Amino acid sequence: MTMDGTSVGEFVLGIDFGGTKVALATASATGEPVKRTRLATHAADGAKEVVRRVLDAAHDLIAGTPGRLVAAGVSTFGVIREGRVRLAPNVPGWEDLPLPALLQDGLGVPAVHVDNDVNAAAVAELRWGRLQGTDVGLYVNLGTGTGAAIVVGGKVVPGTHGAAGEIGYLLREPGEPGYTDGRAPLEEYTSGSGLAARGSALLGEQITAEELFARGDEPAVKALLDDAGAAVGMAVANLTIFLDPERVVVGGGMAEVFLPALRAAIARATPFPPPVDAARFVDDAALIGALALGVEAS
Repeated sequence: MTMDGTSVGEFVLGIDFGGTKVALATASATGEPVKRTRLATHAADGAKEVVRRVLDAAHDLIAGTPGRLVAAGVSTFGVIREGRVRLAPNVPGWEDLPLPALLQDGLGVPAVHVDNDVNAAAVAELRWGRLQGTDVGLYVNLGTGTGAAIVVGGKVVPGTHGAAGEIGYLLREPGEPGYTDGRAPLEEYTSGSGLAARGSALLGEQITAEELFARGDEPAVKALLDDAGAAVGMAVANLTIFLDPERVVVGGGMAEVFLPALRAAIARATPFPPPVDAARFVDDAALIGALALGVEAS
């Protein structure tokens, strides 16, 4: 039975790998949630150990869900290219991990669809959220990291290397250190982790992004946040000029903080400004996206 009491025949599994926790859920073939669980990532144990523990948790969840598993959707940090994880150097053992094959073999399910967490969240918005019915759209995630997903023809565009939308690597000014220097200029300046680092340096004490926002009425903090909002607003306005989307949807834990700056920048700079909406899914967006990937795969 689902949470609303209806029966389940075929179901899908969703897995969201995060830096600190892994969330799992099963859902009906139409996306109605059935069961959920989560466990700490313990990334320091190594990627293969993380995957082993997740597979154990997945099998427990599958065994407790009535019906037949037909597909799995998976969201992860990094980028999936040629069956391996790329652009995940900060997580031990995750770089070059053959994650799709490990999950396919470990789950024994006919179809497994793996994508990065931002693309997965965009798929959730396309299927059930603010991007429903959109042909050309832009999804922007503003949270611990800074990323985007591009929608064309009603589908997320992966790019040649699976790295379309990795806007954290956008340069903010000519000649500054970039990807080959081990830097992600826009993300370091505008993400939650980047703002926490900048705020800590500014205030001379360790502070989280949430604590920084709570002190937003202090002149120095307000100036820092306004500056970050202007930077991300300019980047998204430039993307909007380039893509000419029907709609821009903004998700992630900092969406509401920066929505006014994004709306103002897009309205000022874009020849045909699209509506700019907050995402429907904020909490567990990547997990819901993983379920959406599973539904698509089924």
